[in-house]
Amino acid sequence: MRLFDYYRSSASFRVRIGLNMKGIDVERSPVHLLKDGGQQFAGSFTALNPQQLVPVLEDGDLRLIQSLAILEYLDETQPEPPFLPQGAAARARVRALAQVIACDTHPLNNLRILKYLKDEMGQDDEARNAWYRYWVAKGLSALEALVGGHPETGRFCHGDAPTLADIALVPQIFNAKRFDCPLDDYPATMEIFENCMAQPAFDQAQPANQPDAE
Repeated sequence: MRLFDYYRSSASFRVRIGLNMKGIDVERSPVHLLKDGGQQFAGSFTALNPQQLVPVLEDGDLRLIQSLAILEYLDETQPEPPFLPQGAAARARVRALAQVIACDTHPLNNLRILKYLKDEMGQDDEARNAWYRYWVAKGLSALEALVGGHPETGRFCHGDAPTLADIALVPQIFNAKRFDCPLDDYPATMEIFENCMAQPAFDQAQPANQPDAE
């Protein structure tokens, strides 16, 4: 397998966690989202992913995009350890928790949105940071309500083993910390985060531990 990613990309971070959990070694091809005007806009990368986004995972002749789709592919082709629990209701809960972050929180705050706010909307750093923190707070407040005190929540978002929900959560917390978002109002979420980061698969996937880290 070959992974096209960027060390600071949340979506790439998710896939790195998943690959580590499955014990899969991949060839890495960094795509720097800021250098050279954004290497994701190069014709060679656009041919790989017309969305001009990372990550992209190649498995032989197969090319995969979108982090959650990649993670479910890995889970179906490499079943152990599972990213999803047993039972339709439990799987639906885990997918919903993951989507609170990956579909409703992170997309509002990724690099291309922040660049648009700056370059096209003329928003200064203070305004863009306020935007970022507002949407992070909305997402994490919802997640905290969903995991805090829920009978299915254990050491992780669902039970006592990491799932797709935890894989989505951890990169979002890293980004929240990077932008100095207040996190004191999310004790259950932060306890889960700390439990995740005690796992080598999560720790080894963090941005600072990547070969292209700056």
